[in-house]
Amino acid sequence: MNWNQLLSTKRFGMEAYHEKRADDRTEFQRDYDRLIFSAPFRRLQNKTQVFPLPGSVFVHNRLTHSLEVACVGRSLGVNVAHRLKEKKKIETAYLEEIGSIVSAACLAHDLGNPPFGHSGEKAIATFFSEGNGQHLKAEMTDEEWKDCTCFEGNANAFRLLTHQFIGRRPGGFVLTYSTLASIVKYPYASVFSDPKKQKFGFFDSEKNDFERIATELGIPRLVTNPNRYARYPLVYLVEAADDICYQIMDIEDAHKLKILTTDETIALFLGFFDEKRKARIKETMLMVTDENEQIGYLRSSVIGKLIDQCSEVFAEHEVAILGGTFDSSLIKHLPEQTAAAYENCSKTAFKKIYRSSEVLDVELAGYKIILTLLDNLVTAVLSPEKAYSQQLLMRIPEQFETNSESTYGKIMAVLDYISGMTDIYALDLYRKITGMSIPTL
Repeated sequence: MNWNQLLSTKRFGMEAYHEKRADDRTEFQRDYDRLIFSAPFRRLQNKTQVFPLPGSVFVHNRLTHSLEVACVGRSLGVNVAHRLKEKKKIETAYLEEIGSIVSAACLAHDLGNPPFGHSGEKAIATFFSEGNGQHLKAEMTDEEWKDCTCFEGNANAFRLLTHQFIGRRPGGFVLTYSTLASIVKYPYASVFSDPKKQKFGFFDSEKNDFERIATELGIPRLVTNPNRYARYPLVYLVEAADDICYQIMDIEDAHKLKILTTDETIALFLGFFDEKRKARIKETMLMVTDENEQIGYLRSSVIGKLIDQCSEVFAEHEVAILGGTFDSSLIKHLPEQTAAAYENCSKTAFKKIYRSSEVLDVELAGYKIILTLLDNLVTAVLSPEKAYSQQLLMRIPEQFETNSESTYGKIMAVLDYISGMTDIYALDLYRKITGMSIPTL
C-alpha cells in the first residue's frame, strides 16, 4: 500500500460526478460536517454507551463518546502526519489531511450500534442463533445466516453509510473512499471471522461495496489468508482513539457515579507516569480542591500521553502497516509502564464497572426489549398478509425495504429499523407492542 493511492477524495456513489465547491473546506472536512449534521448521528445522544441514560449525573452516551473519540483521532492523525513527514519526507497531496480523515471516521464508528450498548448486538445475534429466529436458517445462504447470528455493529455502520435506502441517493452518505475504509476494523465477511470473537467488517449485502473501495485504494488481500483484506492503515488510529476514550472515560464516569473512589481513580491514572512526572502532576492537583476537576486533569494527562505514544507506535511500524503484516492494535505495543497501567484500568473496569448492577440492569432490560421487537417485526415482514402484521408494518418507515424478494432482504430491513432506534424509542415501541402503554382515548 502507498499513501498516494490510500488518500483519495473520490466519493462513494458519485465516482463519475465532480461537484464544483463554493468554499474552502477539504473533501474530508466535508465528510466530518456531513456526519455531524446527520440524523443517525444525532440519535446517538439517546443510545447507551455503558451506564444508564438519562440520570442525575451526566455520564457518556454514544454521542459524547463519538465526539471525544473524534477529538482524540484528530490529534493522532495530526501527530502521525507530522512524524511521517519528518521521518520519511513523504510527499503526497493529502498527508496533512490524515487528522481530518480519522476524526470523520471516528464520528461514524458507532453509527451502526443498536440500542442498549453491546447487549443490543448480542440480543440480535441470539434471536437467530438461540431464539425464535432459528427456523429462518433454511431460507438463507451460509453467508447471510452468519451475518444474522453474529450481528456486528461495525458491519452495520458500513452498511448505514453506503447502502441506498429507498428514496435516498446512491452511495448512502456519499463519503470519501478513505473515510469509509477507515471505519472497517475487520476487513472480511462474517463467514471468515474468528469463531471466538465473531467480529467482521461488512455484511454479505455490502461485500461488493467494500471490494470496490479496497480496489480503488490499493488495499490487498492478506497473503496468509486471501479471504481477508489487510487493514486500511488509518483504521489503526480510529481503533486507538476508541480504545483510549472508552477505557479512560469509563473510569472517570465510574468515579462520578461513585462506583470508584477518588483514591482508586487517582491511583489508576497516576500509574501511567514515572515518579518525576507524578510529582509535577501532584503539584498541579494541589492548585484545585474540587475532586472532579482533579480527576479531569489527570484524565487529560493520561489521554495526552496515550496519544503521543500511540502516534509513535504507528510511525515506528509504518512499513509493516503498509505491508499488511502488522496484526495487532497500537495499544498492545505501548511501552511497558503505560501498557501495565492501561491493563490495570481494563481489569478494574471489567470487575467493578461492566459487571456493576447499574450496567447489568440496562443490558437485561435491553435484551428483553430487542428480542420482543425482533419477534414481532420479523413475523410481520415474513407474513405481511396478516392483519396485525399490516398494522406493525405501518410503523416501519418507507425507507426500509420490507417487501424485498428475499428473506435476507426483509430481515435486514428489520435490523436496519431496530438498530437505528434510540434506547427511548425502542422502549416506547416495546411498551406499545406489549400493551404496557396505551394511548389516551
